[in-house]
This record gives sequence, structure tokens and C-alpha cells, in this order.
Amino acid sequence: MSARELTPRQVVEALDRYIIGQEAAKRAVAIAVRNRWRRQQLPAELADEIAPKNIIMIGPTGVGKTEIARRLANLVNAPFIKVEATKYTEIGYVGRDVEGMIRELVELAVGMVRKEMTEVVRLRADELTEERLLDALLPAGRDAPLAADNDAAETRRRTREKLRVQLRAGELQDRDIELTVDQRSMPAGMLATFGMDQIDPQLQNFLERLVPSQSKQRRLTVREATQTLFQQTCDQLIDRDRMIEIALQRTQNSGIVFIDELDKIAGRRLDEGPPDVSRTGVQRDLLPIVEGCHVNTRHGSVWTGHILFISAGAFTQSKPSELIPELQGRFPIRVELDELTQEDFVRILTEPQNALITQQVAMLKAEDVDLEFTPEAISEMAGMAYLANEQLENIGARRLYTIMEKVVEEISFLASDAVNKDIIIDADYVRMRLADILQDRERSEYEL
Repeated sequence: MSARELTPRQVVEALDRYIIGQEAAKRAVAIAVRNRWRRQQLPAELADEIAPKNIIMIGPTGVGKTEIARRLANLVNAPFIKVEATKYTEIGYVGRDVEGMIRELVELAVGMVRKEMTEVVRLRADELTEERLLDALLPAGRDAPLAADNDAAETRRRTREKLRVQLRAGELQDRDIELTVDQRSMPAGMLATFGMDQIDPQLQNFLERLVPSQSKQRRLTVREATQTLFQQTCDQLIDRDRMIEIALQRTQNSGIVFIDELDKIAGRRLDEGPPDVSRTGVQRDLLPIVEGCHVNTRHGSVWTGHILFISAGAFTQSKPSELIPELQGRFPIRVELDELTQEDFVRILTEPQNALITQQVAMLKAEDVDLEFTPEAISEMAGMAYLANEQLENIGARRLYTIMEKVVEEISFLASDAVNKDIIIDADYVRMRLADILQDRERSEYEL
């Protein structure tokens, strides 16, 4: 779906299927994406003046900050990237260039658009791929001297149709064929050391021109060749220029960048290193990206002024007010996410689509084991997760993964050989698996 098809209320309802609570954050992101659509309905001269309402999410780890942003991007089919502010450093020093996040976002957008265009040409691509596979299975050279003979031509036609039937039935998947494929081998030295997002776009294009694609004969199974030929055929059928144009537009108008750990670069402490490589320096490098600037990518220039930036941090050791004033002004929406309660943990285990309980039951169903959790067992796990967060580091809902794995560890190990395929986990079983660990503080720190 797109922002045009989803009202803020519908966005919140969709997010409720996956994320428990945090209504304020859901409402904030729902309004933000709807405002982007509203802006696009305005006259160009007015639309250009309207900046996105970027958001700072404040809350401890594991309460749903990243998940809200990720699910939101999926809902509105927007290019989405998550980055960590601490991985960037001031220009001129060792570290990642902040413009790299935009280049990565563009690459994701190109991949999204290519996938959509692939679906449009899929039927034709499948037909052409099948014909090329049949050509490889029955090379023309084998019967070339007999091409003028009608009987030989008819025999070849019948053989080809027989192979077509077998191919469609999946009977030839493991047969080897000779195939000509195009390959491009990029220089390994520098590209192995640096990510493509850190290389200047002009240098990327130069390296690609420097190393042209080469055709090579490879021996592949029909299964492997089908995928290779399908991708090559799609590349020929898809209008690449149009694909890039759509991807750049989507990045500029729909892209979402999630900047995590923003609190770690708030303020400036000179005792943490040379003063020039400072938290303030990273903030100042981020500022033009968030304010709006042109970033050169290998596919073209991208204007960042209407990309939605959602940042997040616990802000326990710092405050949003300790960010530089210019950056604060570019994040006008502040929402505080609530810490999770024991009741929230119960809901997280059971209510979301594909909840943790649902996942675990489905996993063991693959071994023909029917696993059931009693309500008391679910409540007990939620209580122990909450207690572990109280006693140890509070990692939010992520604690439930550890609790769940400890509870089902023995069952999961024996499931393949189990005689009894009907298993019920009750509160006593949960306590048996976890009580001793929780009572031993030192052991809890290692196992929970």
C-alpha cells in the first residue's frame, strides 16, 4: 500500500497487528507519512517549502522504536534504511561518510523498483528463459547437417516439445547444461576494504567501465541456469533508465532513514578523544543531510530535503536539548516510548501477527509436535522476563526471546525423536526451567 491509500487511523491499526502499545509513537509516524502525501497534492511552489516533520523517539532498548519504523516503511512501500549514528564520524577522519546512508537508500530503492518491474515482465521473461533452456538442452549444432531434411526437422521439433514437457514438470532440474553467462569481476583490493557506499560515485562508475562484462562458458544444472537466465532476460526487458528515474523519485519523496543511537552523539566530551573528532562534528555533518542537500550517487543526484528522518535513542545519559540547536530544529516531533510492563509482555507473546508463541508452535509443528502453552505458562514467562529486566539490564521485549529459548530448549532438542508428540507447557514447567537461574544473580547475568 501507499500513503495515499492509508489514513493515519489505518496506519495505527496496521501497526497494532505487530507492535503492542506505544500509541504516541504510532500516531506520530502515521501523521508524518500522511503529511508527505498531503504535501504532494499541493502546488509545486508551496510543496517545495514544506519540510517533513522528522521525529525523535525516546525510550529504552527493546520497546519497539526500530520495529515501528520498519513496519511503517513496509506498509507504505517506502525505501527504508536503519543506520547507527555512532558508526559515522566527522569528514576527514576514519569512519563512514554520512552521505553513505543516502547512497544505500538509493540502492535499496533501485532494488525495490527492479523487483516491481520484474513482476511486470515475468510472464514474457519466463517464456524467453524456457526457450533458452531448450536451446541449451538441444543445441542446434547437433542436428545442423539435417536441417533441410523435413523428417529430421520434425523429429527435432518433437524432441524439443518432449523436453519442454519434462522441463515444466521439473524432471530436468539436475541435468547439466553448457551456458554462456555474462560476468563482471570488480577489483578486489580497494572494494574489499571499503564498502561501495563509501566510494565516490564517479569512481564507482569508472571502475565499472574499467572492468567490462565478459562472456564465459559455464556448466550449470538446469535449476541454476533457470535463475541465471531469468535474471539476464529481465535485465534485457526492463527499461533501466525508467527504473532509475522511479527509484530516485521514490527515494526523494518516500524514503525513510532511521538513525539509531542518536543520544550517543549528543553533547561533546573532550575526554573521549581528540576534540576535532567529536560528537558535535558528526551532528554538523548530519545537519545538511537532514536539512536538505544534493547527494551524488552512482545513479544520479538525490535531494534529501523531503526524506523522512526518524531518530531514536534512550537519552538516559544525555537529552535531546544537548544536540546542536540546528539539528534539534530539524526534529520537531518528540515522542517518548513507554517501558514495557508484565502485561505488555503477555500481549507481546500472544497478540501480534506471528507472535512469539505462534512462531514456536509452528517451528515444532515441522517435527509433527503439537506444542501448547497454557495461559498460566505465558503469564509466568512474562513475569520472569519482567523480573530479569528489573534485576539485570533492561533490554525490553528482546528478553522474551531468551526466556522462550530456555523454556523450550529441552523440548526442541528431543523433538525429532520424541514419542509423545502432544506437549503442554504449564507454569510449573516454566518455573522448573527458569526459577533456579533467576535466583542465582551471577548465573542470570550469563544465561538470561
